[in-house]
Amino acid sequence: MIQTQTRLRVTDNSGVQEIGCITVIGRGAAKYASLGDEIVASAKHVTPQSPITKGTVLRAVVVRCRQSVVRGDGTQIKFDDNAAVIVDTEKNPRCTRVFGPVARELREKHYTRIISLAPEVA
Repeated sequence: MIQTQTRLRVTDNSGVQEIGCITVIGRGAAKYASLGDEIVASAKHVTPQSPITKGTVLRAVVVRCRQSVVRGDGTQIKFDDNAAVIVDTEKNPRCTRVFGPVARELREKHYTRIISLAPEVA
């Protein structure tokens, strides 16, 4: 579960390395975000060559979550870290590569572009 002020690793090549969650969007009055949910975040740590500057407010999609998530068939999935991919307002990623596995729940939320860029879908 991702809540306000949670730090997430950015798992794409946009130049941002770490973001901090500001709020969860698209889930009504929900306090927590899970796999496939969109968040508003602030860039906390960026590389020097990044076109995105530190402190910029961004939208991101949660692709990995440490909290275990129960799927419809009863299985549970759990990752080693909290990670996100930066997206624009049309749900397209702002990057050209995605590193590491992403959750299958992104397909249900129509983030097919992120799934196609990822090396593995867990």
